[in-house]
Amino acid sequence: MDQGIERWIKTECGRAKYAQLSQRRGIVARLRLAWFVVVAVLRDVVLAPVSRGIRNFFRAA
Repeated sequence: MDQGIERWIKTECGRAKYAQLSQRRGIVARLRLAWFVVVAVLRDVVLAPVSRGIRNFFRAA
């Protein structure tokens, strides 16, 4: 697996899905892989800290 992708996709299931999708060939498969990477990076890097912050906010209240 790409060493760089492990930096961006944090979950084991996400990494497994990346490995599965990266084995497929064809233009549609490459577009699906690109779409998956964009969504996975948003969820794992950008949205996860935001949702953790929101959960912590409500727990403190």
